Amino acid sequence: MGTPHRIYTMVFAKVYPLYVEKAEKKGRTRAEVDAVICWLTGYDVTGLAKQIKAQKDFQTFFKEAPKLNPKRSAITGVICGVRIEEIEDPLMREIRYLDKLVDELAKGKALEKVLRQ
Repeated sequence: MGTPHRIYTMVFAKVYPLYVEKAEKKGRTRAEVDAVICWLTGYDVTGLAKQIKAQKDFQTFFKEAPKLNPKRSAITGVICGVRIEEIEDPLMREIRYLDKLVDELAKGKALEKVLRQ
């Protein structure tokens, strides 16, 4: 197995503000971004804050996630030019699920729809 993708070792806390900024530019809130992340990973707001404060990388962030949402496989579509459902690497798929959820939020989709309710 070759070198792991560089996003795996990126610190989640460095990318998190970009997710928030993307959503806020479109009139959404940090709380909605947090809700999306918590829905996907099973972290509560406190657990999410601890991960951010601890400067965990993406690999660790997802490995330590309390309970990945079983409904996340309903997240489909294209992100970064790749169909999510065709991504074979499990960690990359989790990261792209998160990207897609933040994208949908920023595009104005209702939070209930983003959270597949």
